[in-house]
Amino acid sequence: MRSPGHFAIVLTCLLCVSPAWAQKQQREPLTSAQVEKIREAGIDPAERVKLYTTFLNEHVDSIKALTARARSSARVLRMDSELQDLTALMDELGSNLDQYAERKADLRKSLKPLAEATQNWLGALRAVPSEPGFELSRKEAIESGQDLAEQASRLLEEQTAYFKIHKDERGQDRAEPKQ
Repeated sequence: MRSPGHFAIVLTCLLCVSPAWAQKQQREPLTSAQVEKIREAGIDPAERVKLYTTFLNEHVDSIKALTARARSSARVLRMDSELQDLTALMDELGSNLDQYAERKADLRKSLKPLAEATQNWLGALRAVPSEPGFELSRKEAIESGQDLAEQASRLLEEQTAYFKIHKDERGQDRAEPKQ
């Protein structure tokens, strides 16, 4: 029979290892250079949206290139990874758009190209042939792309209407409270 102290030690070890394992599993869809560019553009929401759009285009180009390659287990793993990275990056951009919308940052110049790009991404994702090794990742990427496309279009409409009324706030990074 084991002592209660032994159980506590084992439980503590398991609790310490679990977060480290979860961190290791977290995806990082951007390179360190891309992360640095996003950080540098931190004070310019429109520039950040443009950067995200560029990086997403690069992931979609990689997916298109993988689609053309001969079927292999390595291709399936790489495709699954690229699709997961694409999904994570689209979700991250969607979260950023939510924050910028709350701040009333003027994103109209970057939203129009984003709205157009999302349609291209969705077309590319739908053209990827269904395979068991990455079907779930493909489905999630398409759903994330649809959500981002709807969000970008809706936000563009909302901002066009908002800045038509609030002309003095055009081009701003954030709405400042009126005193």
